[in-house]
Amino acid sequence: MQLAHGTIVAVADGEKFTLYRNGGSDGAPHLTAIGVPDVGDADPIGSGGRHHSSAANPDDAQLVEDGHAAAVADTLNKMALSGELDALVVVAPSRTLGELRKHWHKALSAKLVAEIGKDLGNTPLPEIAALLAKHEARGHGAVDA
Repeated sequence: MQLAHGTIVAVADGEKFTLYRNGGSDGAPHLTAIGVPDVGDADPIGSGGRHHSSAANPDDAQLVEDGHAAAVADTLNKMALSGELDALVVVAPSRTLGELRKHWHKALSAKLVAEIGKDLGNTPLPEIAALLAKHEARGHGAVDA
């Protein structure tokens, strides 16, 4: 993937969230960690309330993961609105990516370069960079790697 210099790469899952900045060239990304933003404790009922627990769906953990995704989206939305990012690649498991999309602001959607449906939350940085370097961008939209 052609990853422009300065592009922010967000790697998220149901529990973790890390940001990287591409300090390399378009064809040879060099990612540097820029931190693990404190997304706070999201309200799982307010953000993922449509997934009510019941005998048919007993997984309360899913509500917490959906709340985390909503908080991640809120953090990224604020970055897009404040001008802290010009281009963004989001890497998250497909389930989390779907929840993130529900909360994207229009300003953030306009800055999305790619959404990659893959769980890289526990992946070392060199492997993330290698995946991005060989990944084929297919326009704006989800791409399973």
